Amino acid sequence: MFNSLSGRLVILTIIFVMLAEVLIFVPSIARFREDYMLNRLERAQIASLALLADDMIDAELEEELLLNAEVFNVVLRRDEVRQLMLSSPMPRSIAATYDMRDATALSLIGDATRRLLRTENEVIRVIGAPVRDAGLLIEITMETEPMRMAMLDYGVRILILSAVISVVTASLLFVAMRALLLKPIKRVVGHMQRYAQAPEDARRIIEPSAGVTELREAEVALRTMQTDLTQALKQKERLAQLGSAVSKISHDLRNILTSAQLFTDRIEMSEDPTVKRMAPKLVGSITRAVHLCESTLAFGKAEEPGPTLTMVALAELVEDALAGERLASAGHDISFAVDVPAGLMVRADPEQMYRVLSNLVRNARQALSTAGTGGEIGVRALDTDRAWEIEVSDTGPGLPGKAQAHLFTPFQGGARKGGSGLGLAIAAELVKGHGGQLQLLRTDETGTVFRITLPKGDGTL
Repeated sequence: MFNSLSGRLVILTIIFVMLAEVLIFVPSIARFREDYMLNRLERAQIASLALLADDMIDAELEEELLLNAEVFNVVLRRDEVRQLMLSSPMPRSIAATYDMRDATALSLIGDATRRLLRTENEVIRVIGAPVRDAGLLIEITMETEPMRMAMLDYGVRILILSAVISVVTASLLFVAMRALLLKPIKRVVGHMQRYAQAPEDARRIIEPSAGVTELREAEVALRTMQTDLTQALKQKERLAQLGSAVSKISHDLRNILTSAQLFTDRIEMSEDPTVKRMAPKLVGSITRAVHLCESTLAFGKAEEPGPTLTMVALAELVEDALAGERLASAGHDISFAVDVPAGLMVRADPEQMYRVLSNLVRNARQALSTAGTGGEIGVRALDTDRAWEIEVSDTGPGLPGKAQAHLFTPFQGGARKGGSGLGLAIAAELVKGHGGQLQLLRTDETGTVFRITLPKGDGTL
């Protein structure tokens, strides 16, 4: 119970009410002490008036009057004359004098606190103003023990009453909080738990019904989040199904196109002029289709295997990636520039980093071939304190606006006609698996520059 919100509310309510009562307790005790002494002054005044009415009273009556007033002596000042009205033997000398006529709140609180803490039975003098202006002042002597016992009794009753009030207040607050706050909160939690069991089920989305404004706002926000999440899960499921279907189709289509590729080799050997003219276009179309299928299959894998990181010579990887592109660029006036230190070692998966470099260099070569103006493809590497940086650049016409807007989005970021945009998407995913980042630094009419950043140390950039 004490770990629950309701249990803690009850405990805090009791503590705060008791604290408030304690803050009231000390002034109350001081007021009780003041009333106690003023009451003794009134009793003494009444006894004095009895003596004034009959100047000759016997000792027994005088003793009875003093006993009833609970004082030892009564001094009354009337018309500037100080007169001992009643008197009896005092058990001890006077320890302190208190003037009730000009007592301040702080002095009364201080005197009451000291009286509670002092256990000795003392005789004190109390001075006050007579009731109804029946003189200039009245003065009495009295013992402190009866007053202290009365103060303690009053204090105990105040504390008991405070405890009862605290318990009653805490109970009422508990019932109110449980009805107004705790039950709606538990309802929201229950909705969240039921929704978590089947987030695709739209029937489990919460319907706001709380009467408390803040809780209703929370329910509305929760409904919005659940609605968006349900739609996102449905879309993800549809995309997963679509991706599976596309992968299967691409697999079968690749096999068909591979067979067609074998036949095109025979067609190229034909002496028919028309066939010779059409064959290269047919071969190119089939080659692009095979490449698209292979890229789709590679991207559509459920999981790309994690990289096996080792220290590899970057210059060798770059040369391997450029070797095939040099052959493919024959006749297109494309040159290659490499600025990679011979001894530079980077931490990477050799196979995956080769695929990244091949994709970037192939894209650059295809951009220059499509432009038909030739140009240069450059690969340079930098070794900084925190990371290895590899830049792949070309002097082509730059990426079109659509390609820039969907740079690493599969099937949308193609920079040339017939391109799928999978090359950059796959490259970005592989670099991310290394803990690194693939960025487009610049693209304009003077060329395009991509940067691969591979982290050192703990793998953070």
